[in-house]
Parts: sequence; structure tokens; C-alpha cells
Amino acid sequence: MPRKKESPSEPLIDELIKHNLSLEKVSLELLESVNKMTRRMDRMLSLFEEAAKNIEQSEHLDETPMAHKIESLIDQNKTIARGLLLIEKYVRDKTSVGFNPSNMGPKPLPKAELE
Repeated sequence: MPRKKESPSEPLIDELIKHNLSLEKVSLELLESVNKMTRRMDRMLSLFEEAAKNIEQSEHLDETPMAHKIESLIDQNKTIARGLLLIEKYVRDKTSVGFNPSNMGPKPLPKAELE
């Protein structure tokens, strides 16, 4: 049988085919990943919709224990914030009294008596 002559472009064509196949494989994997992400996003969206419905129902029932706890936490946070602001003001006032930048230089070492 006569041997088929290989043209100079055949290795290039073979290489292009290999790259095309690998690109196709990666594209398929990407498509699967996007589909999986879409399903997860759909589940998350349904979860948020359900949570919104529950919140809407609980807004009508403002007397729920959770609402009271949240209001209590908000009041506690406000009290803590006021306290922190007062402490910060106190510390700032105490550190600024008697603060003189010229006193901030290095102090001389005490002289030691040598015998």
C-alpha cells in the first residue's frame, strides 16, 4: 500500500483539533457549573422569599417575643454606645489636660557620681 504523504499543515490541523476538543470539554464543565450555580441561586431566592413572607406575617404580630427581644437589644446597644462616647470624651479630656508637646522631648539622664 502506498503511504499517504503528510502535508506540512497536518500537524497543525491535528493540534487545532486537540485544542478544540479540550476547549469543548472546558466549555461543557463551565456550563455544568453555571447550571449548578443557577439551581443554588434559585433555592436561595426561594429561601429569601419564604423569609420575607414570615417577616411580613410577624410584622402583623408585633407582640411576638422576638420583636421584644430585638427592641431590648437595640436599647442596650444605644446605652452602650452612649457609654463608649462618654468614656472616649473623658479619656480625651484627661489626656489633653497638661499636654504640652515641648515636654515630649527626651529627658536627660541623671548624673551618676563616679568615685
